[in-house]
This record gives sequence, structure tokens and C-alpha cells, in this order.
Amino acid sequence: MDTVKTVDIKLKYHGQSEYEPVWRAMQEFTNNRDKQTLDELWMVEHPPVFTQGQAGKAEHILNAGDIPIIQVDRGGQVTYHGPGQIVIYPLIDLKRHKIGIKALVNGIEEALIQTMHEYGVTAKRKEKAPGVYVEDKKIASLGLRVRKGCTFHGLAFNICMDLEPFSRINPCGYAGLEVTQLSELNQLVDFKKVQELLIKKLCEVLNFTVIKK
Repeated sequence: MDTVKTVDIKLKYHGQSEYEPVWRAMQEFTNNRDKQTLDELWMVEHPPVFTQGQAGKAEHILNAGDIPIIQVDRGGQVTYHGPGQIVIYPLIDLKRHKIGIKALVNGIEEALIQTMHEYGVTAKRKEKAPGVYVEDKKIASLGLRVRKGCTFHGLAFNICMDLEPFSRINPCGYAGLEVTQLSELNQLVDFKKVQELLIKKLCEVLNFTVIKK
């Protein structure tokens, strides 16, 4: 039986960090990397912010109020980031990994689904609507960008946050789309433990080996 070849990846924890500096750092990392640059997973929580994708339409922002809006270079429409949400940015060389963007998106969704299964929650994909849903309520969003065959941006997984800001937008461009979070579905949720489990699942599904350098 053939052994599945894994790809080395580094983990970087940014804690609670403003959105724009992390985004600029992702761009810089991607622009400057070469064939020898190790892939990385960046973990972060952002203060309240709305981010609007490249093709984002202004009408999907209903009432931003005091929350800043940042126009960014990922796919998709508007979404919200805030404390209590796991955000992970996979900075991956697709060519080295021999994986296409569709397979990567499916792998990220599968890792999220498996993570929630461990908490007794049944989550599903939706065709032509990237992300993960529980009973038609969105619990995790996905938005990626590929440059030079490498990915940046990533996933946002609602854990234990204030969901009110989602009512100020049409999440991901869908009017009336409801959102939920893991703590509403399982009260025994610890942010750090969920984050650790999700990283483990991402590495298992996508065949990564975490290295410490």
C-alpha cells in the first residue's frame, strides 16, 4: 500500500490582530516566496471589520455603522470578522502540493465538517455557495486568492462571537442568509481547543506535516 506523501507546513499564531496589517503581510509573503519557501498556516482573530471581495457589490452592505469596511483582493462578496471567530489563512504552493483550487476548497470544507462532527454537529456544503452550513445557516465562510500558483486569504469559522454585525450585511452576498456559531450548537466549546482540532483536521485532510522551525 502506497504511503501518501505529505507536504511540510509551518504554523504561525498572530493572536488578536488588526485585519489590514495581516492582509498586507499575506500579500508580501506570497509575492516574495519562491520554490523553497515552506507553506504556512496563519491563525488569527480580528477586531470587528467588514471585508469586501474584489467583485463585491455595495448594496450588500446594509448598515456598517461604526465597523470599518476594507476592500480586499479575495474572491466573494462581503463578510464580517470579529472576536470569537477562528480565522485561518492557508499560504499554500498549489503546484508543489499538486492540488487544484477546487480540491483545496473541498478539503478545507471537509476539515470544518469533520471538526464540527466531533462536537456532535452535522454540517454540510452547499453547491455553488462556498462555505459550511448547519440547517441552512452559515457557520463558516471561505474566500481565497491565488497568485503565482500560491494561495492566500482563507476561512472564517464562527465559534463564540457577537453575531449582530452579520445583520448589517447580506452575508457573502445572500440577502436574508442566517448565520450561526458553534457555541449555539454545543455549549461545551473552548475556542483554543476547537482551533487546535481544526488545524489537526486541515493537516490530515490536506496531507500536511507540521514542522517546527
